[in-house]
Amino acid sequence: MVKLRAGRPGEAEELTALVLRSKAYWGYDAGFLAACAPELRIPAGEVARRRIVVAEDAFDGRVLGLASLEGGPPVARLGLLFVEPGAIGRGVGRRLYRDALRRAAALGFRRLLIDADPHAAGFYRAMGALGPPEHGAAGGAPEPPAGLVRFEAVPAPLAAWAQAWTGGGPAVHVGNVAEYNAQFADASLDREQRAARHYACLAAFYSPWPRALVLPGAVPPGWIRRVGRLLEWEGVEVYDGLAEGGRGLPAGSGPAAGSRLPVAGLSDAVRARPALAGRLGGTGLPLVPWGLTAGFARLAGRPWRPRELRYESKSAAHGLFGRILAGGGHPAILLPGQWPAPTRWTAARLLAARARAGESTVLKSEHGVGGSGTTVVSAERVRAAGGARAVLRALPRGQLLVEEYVAGPADPREPRDLTYDGFVDGAGRVHEVGGAVMDVAGGGYRGATVGPGVVPAWARKPLLAFGAAVGRELSAAGYRGWFDVDFVADGAGRLAPTETNLRLTGPSIAFMVAARLDELRGAGHFVRIADRVELGARLPEASLDELCEVLERGCARLGAVFLPAIPTGAFDPAPWLGVLVAAYSRQVLDAAEALVRAEALAVGAAFAEGQRAEGPPRSSASSKSNGEGGFRVT
Repeated sequence: MVKLRAGRPGEAEELTALVLRSKAYWGYDAGFLAACAPELRIPAGEVARRRIVVAEDAFDGRVLGLASLEGGPPVARLGLLFVEPGAIGRGVGRRLYRDALRRAAALGFRRLLIDADPHAAGFYRAMGALGPPEHGAAGGAPEPPAGLVRFEAVPAPLAAWAQAWTGGGPAVHVGNVAEYNAQFADASLDREQRAARHYACLAAFYSPWPRALVLPGAVPPGWIRRVGRLLEWEGVEVYDGLAEGGRGLPAGSGPAAGSRLPVAGLSDAVRARPALAGRLGGTGLPLVPWGLTAGFARLAGRPWRPRELRYESKSAAHGLFGRILAGGGHPAILLPGQWPAPTRWTAARLLAARARAGESTVLKSEHGVGGSGTTVVSAERVRAAGGARAVLRALPRGQLLVEEYVAGPADPREPRDLTYDGFVDGAGRVHEVGGAVMDVAGGGYRGATVGPGVVPAWARKPLLAFGAAVGRELSAAGYRGWFDVDFVADGAGRLAPTETNLRLTGPSIAFMVAARLDELRGAGHFVRIADRVELGARLPEASLDELCEVLERGCARLGAVFLPAIPTGAFDPAPWLGVLVAAYSRQVLDAAEALVRAEALAVGAAFAEGQRAEGPPRSSASSKSNGEGGFRVT
């Protein structure tokens, strides 16, 4: 274990000797080292001025490395970063670099310059530092000394919204996706909630830094270790397999193997295990769910006010949008027409009338999630099906909303589907998180991208203003938690709000990861979440881990970060993988996603051939039970 402290003037000579030993590690000859010695020497009077921090062994106090943070705002220099040769590879350099970046952010530096030994270039790239061609030169900075490689980073503290979300520290994440969906009893959702159980894996990212994950199904043990290493989490406790039945009923886990407790969802499954509930509640950390439910209210000890969620209803949200727009002040926002259809006959009549007029129509259920209850129907489709009733017969049962379809921009390069994310804190204050561009096809959500400038300049101001207005109304109605507002662009410089979601979502996960990476590696990350990367064949856990290793290394070569977000889909009969990719540019982000999709299909094709001959592999995505479901610390 390593701890950091400020350097002391009295150890300047010892630190200089360490620097020279570290430089010699790369095989330089005596003449070269002698020439470097005057520049690398640390006079006692400069230890404080150069802001030198020392890494020492927490057990015996041996000095293992040092780093200096030099200069005055706005540009800082990482003047020194050297590690004792015997400690190289133990994470000492990583700790020192992250600390220097954190200190630079706290002191108000906007650039951190690093003139690195060529042998250390790979280390700084792995840390997220970039060269001037990718990141732009720092104004007025001289060229690096001969023989050194220039890198830069943009120091950034944890985003203000992220600090407000969980107090800037770790949190307990409760993956109650199925429990949240079930409370609405929407006909467009499958009764077994299989997809929701997979999406519960996103609990790993409900805040930038989890202390514990509570999951309904079992997850591969290596998954959180990999994600935690890349996002530099420590000591994450994983409690999985708590509601294996998929509808909140544990099977094969819990107090007795094979028992089936009469619980309504994941939150009550935790409460049925007093030791686990006490451990999670006793941390003093915030409990963060996917969304609010009666069960979660009982677990968290907070009041349950079901009316908080009334604007999760698409018709109620439409009414809210109309009331906001009636007050004026949002000229770039238009509201699509929406008509309730309490019976299928009413829906058929409305759909047929719009088809006769040549209009496309959006059919919605009240509470479908991720596009599960949304269908876009063109006039041509109605005619091809033989009429409106034939179209409706193919849709899930239940009441429908008939909504005007908003045609998107003519230029396919312009985004059509956008979203605003924010949250209402416990005191009722609305916090803006930002805007994202979503990947939507046929009304179905497939992923989202967040990052600097992803929302077009013309859309940014109206999107943020209207999203904040919705947040204020939600706060006044008593809602406390995360929310978003989804929009479609009409191609004429206007945005049409289509729904609110009073819960976490895929874009919110991307925002959380961007906040963590910006804090760790420097500001400016683009993050994309892709819900479904097709695999083509089910993979054993070991092969899934190998694939993730290949994807991680391939993305790193491009200058991107790869994170498996939903691993359990790889074990489905129709296998897939949810992923996150991050980079400092849209071009690298696109290249990373293309690599991930191509590599996943190639691996799947190879396994498909073997499975045709041998039958499908069995997954053991499970963990050792200790009476509280699976438990691991990673």
